[in-house]
Order: sequence, then C-alpha cells, then structure tokens
Amino acid sequence: MKRLMIADRGVMEIAVQNEIHRSEEARYDHRLHGILLVCRGMSAYQVGELFGHNPTTIQRWIRSFETKGFSGLQDRERQGRPQRLTIEQLRGIDRDLRKSPRDFGYTQNLWDGKLLSHHIAQREKIILGVRQCQRLFHQLEFRLRKPRPVIARADKEAQEAFKKTPHSGSKRRY
Repeated sequence: MKRLMIADRGVMEIAVQNEIHRSEEARYDHRLHGILLVCRGMSAYQVGELFGHNPTTIQRWIRSFETKGFSGLQDRERQGRPQRLTIEQLRGIDRDLRKSPRDFGYTQNLWDGKLLSHHIAQREKIILGVRQCQRLFHQLEFRLRKPRPVIARADKEAQEAFKKTPHSGSKRRY
C-alpha cells in the first residue's frame, strides 16, 4: 500500500491538536483512544510518544479511568484562554514566515518575535506578545537564526588578531 502524506504536515498537526483541545467531545474521544491503546498492550510511554503527550498524562488518564470509569475521562472545569489565531490565520503566518521580511516592506532580513508580533498585528489585527510569537516559531517548526557579526572582514590583520587559535605556522609563548 502506498504511504499517504498530508500536505503542510506541521501546520495540520497543530490544527488537529487545536481541534482536539477545542472540543470537549474530541478530548474525551482522544482519551478513549489512549485507554484503548493501553488495553491493547501499549505502555503509557508508547501512547504518550504517539499522541505527543507526556507519559504522566497518559498514566493520569488510566488512573482516572480505573477509579471513576468513563466519567473519569470527561472534562472538568478548565482554565485558560482559547487560542486567538484560527487555522487559516496560522496557515497564512506559516506562508509569510517562509518569505523574507523584506517582501513585506520591513527593513530586517530575518524574522524574530518582535517583528512577527508587529506583522500579526498589522495583518490579522490581533495583538500577540513577543514570547507568544516565539512559541509560534517553535509550533510551526521554525528555528531561530541569529545573524553572525562581521568582524573586520576586509582587514586580514584584524581577522588574525581576532582568532582564538594562532595561525598554523606561528608558535605560542607560555
């Protein structure tokens, strides 16, 4: 059988996880699937790895199921703010991050949390903090790229003086 692939795997994985977290029924079904896999012989570590959860979370589901039955898998009162960006907005941000900030008229060459926060405020009219934008980079599987400083690029003597190890022909004095 041919292996199936999902386009935009990273974005869609986030979208599916968000959908599971958004709906009480989906969270309940998700936990049922976890319990079913444990019943079929998988460990909490294996299920946690498969579901992207900490094994302790799976163990908590199992204990709750064993003590309270199916009602132990139902959601209790939850705290926290719902996600502010929709799936379509996340996809748009993902597309934007794959382009240079200069394509949008910014002076920077690389994206960072502060610039992404500004960009989302301009594009989506949603204010997100710098730290939340840094988390978005991680969620969308981008990594931080820092520009390297240019130290005396044209001056060979300054470059040699800056190096931590001496040139191969020179001797060190102790």
